[in-house]
Amino acid sequence: MKRPGMSQPDPTAFIRANLPISPVPSIPEILLHTAGPASGLWRLAGRREPDPPPYWAYPWAGGAVLARHLLDRPEMVGGRRVLDLGAGSGLVAIAAAKAGATTVTAIDIDANAIVAIGLNAAINGVNIVAWTADIIGELPPATDLLVVGDLFYNPLLALRVMAFLRRCQASGIEVLIGDPERAYLPQGELSRIATHAVEDFGGGTSGGAVPAGVFVLAGNG
Repeated sequence: MKRPGMSQPDPTAFIRANLPISPVPSIPEILLHTAGPASGLWRLAGRREPDPPPYWAYPWAGGAVLARHLLDRPEMVGGRRVLDLGAGSGLVAIAAAKAGATTVTAIDIDANAIVAIGLNAAINGVNIVAWTADIIGELPPATDLLVVGDLFYNPLLALRVMAFLRRCQASGIEVLIGDPERAYLPQGELSRIATHAVEDFGGGTSGGAVPAGVFVLAGNG
């Protein structure tokens, strides 16, 4: 619960002061503000006790595998418009920009993630348009490639995301999914196109390399 009378710190100042900049494991080309044991992320939410860590504060495996894949295969994004759905730290969006995307948009429902994306983009010298929104109930966006890292950790969210991705596919948008095969990834509806070993901070782990996959929707690759 929020502590009575407790003011929330400025997100930009808090991230700069408490989340040190470090290279992403397995992706040394990219630097991120990343949380550590003493970051005190609960203070940013104005809460008495820590909640589960916010996704934007760590490089999760689904985003890491997509970032690694795009940097290794820049032809996948070169000259194209890219949208990073559930962008978190902006890791995948930054990789797309570094790999030569024409424009990169990062979307997340957490306003603090949008702040982190702006700071992380500046560190890496790339331009990203970032905004807070939940678009998975809306019409497909104006983009060429939609990248989705680690959005299949919740059963209801997984259903909503897949319905949205199918609508995007039907409208001509290419979809790439990165995931370390979490419980609610609908593997029967996907085709794996690559596997990379990357570190993970999700699924109850505290880090460590896992084999994560890059997937396309079945019938789209």
